[in-house]
Amino acid sequence: MNEYPASDVPQTVPPQQPVRVALPQAAPYVTYTIIGITVIVYLLQLATQALLQIDVPVAFFIKANDLIREGQLWRLLTPALVHGSFAHIGFNMYALFSFGTSLERYFGRGRFLTLYLLGAFAGNVASFLFSDAYSLGASTAIFGLIGAEAVFLYRNRKLLAGQFRSAIGNVLFIIAINLFLVGSLPGIDNWGHIGGLLGGLMFTWFASPLWEIEGIQPMLQLVDKRPSREVVTGVVLVLAVFGALAIWGMVR
Repeated sequence: MNEYPASDVPQTVPPQQPVRVALPQAAPYVTYTIIGITVIVYLLQLATQALLQIDVPVAFFIKANDLIREGQLWRLLTPALVHGSFAHIGFNMYALFSFGTSLERYFGRGRFLTLYLLGAFAGNVASFLFSDAYSLGASTAIFGLIGAEAVFLYRNRKLLAGQFRSAIGNVLFIIAINLFLVGSLPGIDNWGHIGGLLGGLMFTWFASPLWEIEGIQPMLQLVDKRPSREVVTGVVLVLAVFGALAIWGMVR
């Protein structure tokens, strides 16, 4: 048996313990407001159909390629406000509530609203380019949220640790089901979904929160290390790319 000084005896290293940090809990007022406005517009659709025999919001807001080429550029954004049926708006608002409430807490209200609008814009530009059919619905913007969820999880994968694989797997499954199964059904504007998804991915790659844990136990907090200039870069990139595509679609 060999003898060692006490200072040379290897010390047992305690296993690392998981660190619990509270997630942002701010009320998602922007998500609630978007849902409220969209529902009000749908009620106006029903009212004008009953009273005037014409759906006034759809007439002014739907994506119509010929009218966009005549200069009604708001139709690259406003189709997200109108829907074709109760089931249509119900499914979209449920999806918005499911993804929007958590993403708004993580991104903050201003960044989340920007994400939603850019997703709607990118989706309607893609639909304008590749589909001559009229289209409407918030699914363009919602696919932007789904893309943002994927990038957010990837960007913070080290912090999320064991939750990352299952969470990203769920998001990828939702994308695959909607693009390849639901998107193949008649009447579904899959180009709008693809455009919204790409817009959300592009913006969030530059604008997603980059969380780090700061402080000491028990006063740990999540801090977003994303520089504001990178968020602006994400906005400019999506507007430049899809804006250029929209111009090309109008002059080709």
